[in-house]
Amino acid sequence: MFATPAFAQTAAGAPTGGPQDLLIQFLPLVGLVVLFYFLMIRPQQRRMKQHQQMITNLKRNDTVVLNSGVIGKVVRVEDKEIGLEIAQGVTIKVVKGMIAEVRVRGEPAPANDSKA
Repeated sequence: MFATPAFAQTAAGAPTGGPQDLLIQFLPLVGLVVLFYFLMIRPQQRRMKQHQQMITNLKRNDTVVLNSGVIGKVVRVEDKEIGLEIAQGVTIKVVKGMIAEVRVRGEPAPANDSKA
């Protein structure tokens, strides 16, 4: 015979600890949730609030960059959309939520080459 027979235990051990053991088991899970909140959710909420404020403060003649990379000048501001002039005499309607950034007038454009 190569295997030994397994016998059932006759005396069951008494339960140990109680609520403290359960709390100790869930403490790392609670810690992960708190860590996830501070590293992921809170910064995202802050970015959303800044983006909403940027869109609210949008006015005529602002230069904006869309999520697609198109740069244009705001010619009309409505509730949910703006009129964006992307070339001389070419105006398109854009949803406000697609605005990635508002450039300050006189802000220098970044150079293509690095002068190191």
